Amino acid sequence: MKKFLLATAAFMALASMAAADGDADVRLGVILGYTGPIESLTGPMADGAETAMKEVNDSGKFMGGKSVESIRADSTCVDAAAATAAAERLITSDKVNGIVGADCSGVTGAILANVALANGMVMISPSATSPALSDAEDNGLFFRTAPSDARQGAVMADIIMERGFRTVALTYTNNDYGKGLADSFRAAFKEKGGAVTISAAHEDGKADYSAEVGALAAAGGEVLVVVGYLDQGGKGIIEASLDSGAFDTFVLPDGMVGDSLPDAIGADLNGSFGQVPGTDSPGAGVLGKMMGGKPGPFVAESYDAAALILLAMQAANSIDPADYKEKVMGVANAPGEQIFPGELGKALEILAHGGDINYVGASAVELIGPGESAGNYREIEIRDAKLTTVGYR
Repeated sequence: MKKFLLATAAFMALASMAAADGDADVRLGVILGYTGPIESLTGPMADGAETAMKEVNDSGKFMGGKSVESIRADSTCVDAAAATAAAERLITSDKVNGIVGADCSGVTGAILANVALANGMVMISPSATSPALSDAEDNGLFFRTAPSDARQGAVMADIIMERGFRTVALTYTNNDYGKGLADSFRAAFKEKGGAVTISAAHEDGKADYSAEVGALAAAGGEVLVVVGYLDQGGKGIIEASLDSGAFDTFVLPDGMVGDSLPDAIGADLNGSFGQVPGTDSPGAGVLGKMMGGKPGPFVAESYDAAALILLAMQAANSIDPADYKEKVMGVANAPGEQIFPGELGKALEILAHGGDINYVGASAVELIGPGESAGNYREIEIRDAKLTTVGYR
């Protein structure tokens, strides 16, 4: 815990220094779990958001030549109090005009309820997927570019059934994300004729998961579905399962998908499979070329979250969230000229002249309902101790 607190303090000091040195006209907060159970994912996610900001700055076409600065803040992914305090600082001290984030569902909900609503601040999350956020009070301020776990549960059930498995054990991290996805998956799997032998929560941050794995093994199941975090409890559950021989094949939803997991566990993870938001759309390929490699989990969604905020500002000719929140849905959807990564300058020019755009972006953006993303999924499998893509849904 002491190491975590020191790392967090050092990070926040650097973030504050960057904010103090900046002289941009517009600031976007990028609040993600730079420490915590998904820290291996969040650096590239922030880079994705900042790639969109740089593209806008380089165009010189944003609101008559205004410049944009990124201000990073640490959500921790799991500590609602720390995330709320960090978001408060973004608004009161750093004077941000919009927020990309947060990342994990629980801290995102806490920031929305305790900070964004009170301050009238727009948030676009690239990765908060809890179905509960679909119905959260938001005053039109909250959007997300990743789809709800109400859909992921059904997609995961389809993938498992198509691979011939009919019984599964299920463990989930004991928070909003874990509970929401576990509930969605159980209902979908049962409807398709599958059986969940046990559904048990686990806590993150434990040194030993042998008791949890013992209960899962006793219930049986052909595979173990691990709704958790790849740098924390989910990883611990898998390691304990392999050590005891309880399970050898694991189903990996989005919070478990990233290179750090197979890098840590190696070939013992071969044959495990799952899904993460992603698309093989032209925009994803373009972003990969822009960033020097295929975007990792939620990187495309992060680029799109930042782009949508800036395009909505341009459409409203205002950096006030009360004004531009009304433009997010309009720039994200038809009608209008389709816009992909690398074309933000063109989009800004169209909007400046009163035209319409349909922002497709890197993740094939389509917002439905109150800022809800329709979304797409990348099906993955671990082969030769590497994360590989086997299809899209």
